[in-house]
Amino acid sequence: MESETTAATLGKEGIRQFNPMANLDFLSVPIGEYIRRNIEFGINLKNPPKIFAVNYFLKGIDGKYKTGINDKKVYLKWMELRVHNEVNAIKTPTGYVPFYADLKKLFNNILGKDYTIEDYVRQFSTRVTEQLQKIDRIIDIYSTRISDTPPIVFKVLEEQKKRLLKAQDKFGPHIPPFIFSALSKHGQELF
Repeated sequence: MESETTAATLGKEGIRQFNPMANLDFLSVPIGEYIRRNIEFGINLKNPPKIFAVNYFLKGIDGKYKTGINDKKVYLKWMELRVHNEVNAIKTPTGYVPFYADLKKLFNNILGKDYTIEDYVRQFSTRVTEQLQKIDRIIDIYSTRISDTPPIVFKVLEEQKKRLLKAQDKFGPHIPPFIFSALSKHGQELF
């Protein structure tokens, strides 16, 4: 069965448009099939790659961007170091984030810039409410618009949701990365 998709176009600011991936126009198979094939491909890899997500457009409550235009050089270098297992990362309910000391050193070495703890906390805190809302939006989109979405997609999203809710119950809706760092240093598993 062919998936229903909605092409994304630029619209009014603040209005979300469904566009599950940038290469949507280039798919030769329905999107659900494309996702399934990629998952199967990844499962069969002996040494799967690390995958990174970045948000260079993250804004604070003051409306200002939380990162500078050149900061991406630091994050790309951190990703390279992570791929080569030269730095570790902090496990969170939905993935891994850098340690503050690694970024502080990279900001100094690459940009000659001080990287403050306040910047780090603003950029890498787990915003539980926002992440839960995003998961609900994604589940709704994939369950209503892409009828052939592989069940594993929903399973992974529900597992993330459970981990976020557990973290929120223990630490509140806005969790600084140091909380998860401290847990791992003391051998505690939250999720």
